[in-house]
Amino acid sequence: MSIRKKVEARILKRLLALVNDRSQPNLNALNDVAKEVRILQLNMKAFGYDLARKMTAALPPPSDTAAEVVGLASKGCTQRDIESGWLAHWMRALEVPVVYHRKIWELAYVLQALFEARHLAPGQRGLGFGCGAEPIPSYLASQGVFVTATDFSEEQAAESGWIETNQHLGSAAKPFMPHLVSRDVFEQFVTIDTVDMNAIPDRLQGYDFCWSICALEHLGSIEHGLRFIERSLDTLRPGGTAVHTMEFNVEPNGPTVDNWLTVLFQPKHLEALAERLRSAGHTVLPFDFDMGADVMDNFIDLPPWDHALAPSERSWLGEPLHLKLSIDGFVSTSFGMIVRKAA
Repeated sequence: MSIRKKVEARILKRLLALVNDRSQPNLNALNDVAKEVRILQLNMKAFGYDLARKMTAALPPPSDTAAEVVGLASKGCTQRDIESGWLAHWMRALEVPVVYHRKIWELAYVLQALFEARHLAPGQRGLGFGCGAEPIPSYLASQGVFVTATDFSEEQAAESGWIETNQHLGSAAKPFMPHLVSRDVFEQFVTIDTVDMNAIPDRLQGYDFCWSICALEHLGSIEHGLRFIERSLDTLRPGGTAVHTMEFNVEPNGPTVDNWLTVLFQPKHLEALAERLRSAGHTVLPFDFDMGADVMDNFIDLPPWDHALAPSERSWLGEPLHLKLSIDGFVSTSFGMIVRKAA
């Protein structure tokens, strides 16, 4: 580092410090703005999480639910989905409480899509990409469905931070959920494999369906993610179903994040892919880009995230609850896409 840059770094550090060298408040104009940003973030999170908890408490208990066809589209996560009967049913099946969080929406979305395509039946074969510690393989095994659950290698996962945040198969021996299925049944129906989603091996073929949950945005670029969706169809039998969820930039126009650890898809990317797939004879379920207009649809969570908070801050804020969040300054949520391979 040059002398000039070292001097500039020291000046910036001094300007942003909360106190001066006598422990008195730092009153320069830049710091007056910057020092309150963290407090604003925590305040926003506290009010949003508290509202979500109160709304969760007001939801009816998910009892006597039943699977039903709702005509699921390729769509984004919304408050209405969280409050729907179909999501309540799948959360009851997984023994997961219904809360306002996009991650439970993703689980329910995949299962609802597979149900509507008639894949939740004994003898069906499913392939999961980037499964991590998902409960879906265990649930499918309990239904007599044969599953190949795959994930990145441990080296790739470590580079992406997935092991550190407990989202990789290597961070738990297997995605075995004893409350959903016995060990014997799990071992009978679930096979664990290591797969690079940018280079799906030819040996994975003939499956009735495949799925991935917020994994394809970590493949290095938007183009890599789109190519993965297209390539995933090669693992399916004719007429099979692919269900993929991804990080989605709510703002359709303007810039987005690409060529990065986490990329953000926009409608134009998915529509261009859909056009290619339909031209090849595949069916892409219609897009619904309505991101919702209810109160939790309008709450945008901000960093710092739960794993980066101090224990006292985690205790104060409680469980993180959000449907939308800021990723690198962009309003984002989860979006699901359903493709049926040409018959």
